[in-house]
Amino acid sequence: MAGSSTADPPAFFFDLASPAAYLAAERALQSHPGVEWIPVLARELPSAESWEAFRCAEERNIALAHIERTAAERGLQPVRWPDPFPFDSLFAMRVATYAKQIGRTVAFALAAYRQAFAGGRSLADPDNVVIAAAACEMHPAAVMKAAQLRGVGERLEQATARAVALGVRDVPAVWDGEKVVDA
Repeated sequence: MAGSSTADPPAFFFDLASPAAYLAAERALQSHPGVEWIPVLARELPSAESWEAFRCAEERNIALAHIERTAAERGLQPVRWPDPFPFDSLFAMRVATYAKQIGRTVAFALAAYRQAFAGGRSLADPDNVVIAAAACEMHPAAVMKAAQLRGVGERLEQATARAVALGVRDVPAVWDGEKVVDA
């Protein structure tokens, strides 16, 4: 792959707005143990799924039903779709980037995914993101401040650019150290 390097350790790339990444995240600890979890902005990836780009309501309903069936097959809580869905994940992804800096990426990502897709709460609402952060002992004031820091935004942009350079086209994605594989 262009730009790929064996110096890049295994990684799981995710965006909190992606229900497919939610499903992958719930099993990533078992299916891809020891990989680094890296928040990226899916909308900046070359072939990211757009949950807004369906030709008709029936096509959208089929895609949502597939996510719901997969969650049920995996023994997850029933999917409750946030309103609105899709939602803008920028704030949540900045918080995920901050969580990565303080060693709480996995705990925060799982809590946030569950807020969104099991609790039916949009992560575009900062209150819902702060609730997820509090569940993994991240202080609300620190979360709100960190989400506004230029450095946090830059790290998120850098992580997204790294994912693109490795060949990540959409989330969820796993870099196995040599190539992108199914999450």
